[in-house]
Amino acid sequence: MKKRLLSMVLVFAMVASLTVGCGSSGKTKSTSAEGEKTEAAAKKDGDAASGENKEGENWKIAVVVKDLSNGWFARMETGITKFAKDTGLNAYMKGPSATDAAQQVQVIQDVISQDIDALCVVPVDPAACEPVLKEARDKGIVVITHEGSTVENCDYDLEAFNNAGYGGFIMDKLAEAMGEEGVYTTMVAHLTNASQNEWADGAVACQKEKYSKLTLLEGLKRVESENNSEKAYEVAKEVLKKYSDVKGFVGTSSMDTPGIARAINELGLKDKVFVVGTGMPNECRQLIKNGSLSYITLWDPAEAGYAMCVMARMVLEGQKIEEGTNLGLDSYKSLVVDPSNPKVLMGAGWISINKDNVDEYDF
Repeated sequence: MKKRLLSMVLVFAMVASLTVGCGSSGKTKSTSAEGEKTEAAAKKDGDAASGENKEGENWKIAVVVKDLSNGWFARMETGITKFAKDTGLNAYMKGPSATDAAQQVQVIQDVISQDIDALCVVPVDPAACEPVLKEARDKGIVVITHEGSTVENCDYDLEAFNNAGYGGFIMDKLAEAMGEEGVYTTMVAHLTNASQNEWADGAVACQKEKYSKLTLLEGLKRVESENNSEKAYEVAKEVLKKYSDVKGFVGTSSMDTPGIARAINELGLKDKVFVVGTGMPNECRQLIKNGSLSYITLWDPAEAGYAMCVMARMVLEGQKIEEGTNLGLDSYKSLVVDPSNPKVLMGAGWISINKDNVDEYDF
């Protein structure tokens, strides 16, 4: 009986949506890539059919990032702010004061109690976020994640690119810097971080396929920076002192790469040890120019922030997100669906920066 009643509500909502045409007042939220709806979401559909749903211009979209002190997310906020200005929607950013999974979960908990319509999250630890994201979806809140390809309790996860491909891109640049030979290791913020470990795995897979004279360090294949540049610096120094044969680092967090470069510079190992990985141009400029850092690889976090909000709005409007969807940004103009997970959609946004072009970027 419950299923029958729920079906009747959904049909009624769909008919009402068609009746009001393209205006925002009759649009409803979808809740998953497969079209499934929670009971709470179905209730909101019913509210929309009876004219009780919020007007689109009143939608609230909250974006919760990993760490408000991180320059990466300061740049992301510019994209979120631009989206709010361009659309007139209430979109804003929140986050913990440090990269801490428990603190981030508390921020999410606080945000979902504030009558929001959509929640975008860049998770510190995807698994730790699952219960609170489920709670959000049970309330009918649209959930979009970024760098969270393993998250189950979301409508969609938006990746800037194919994660394995990005790892391969980093490895190509590191191999170039190392002359395609020598021992290297990989660094991530946390071993629990989904995307960064996928990038590191992609780098290793690329090396094994293409660079036979490169070797992954045995016994210490992956180290953690805790998403802290000072920690990355200390860990890199320890690695270089203990393993004198290490000639290269793959850095995945934007904090890893400059921290490793500082260690290389301090130990007098420029042109002998090389690091390539994710980084921010303004934070890495001098390290690139003095030769401590070979390349940084990245995508524009402002575009990622804007794109998440666009995707949230599309879901709120009942639009389908699928292969080829255009989010209106160069890096996200033709999304690719991950064949192993239809909730994961990928753009094509990576870039590389070295001493030849670093001054072309100001963020």
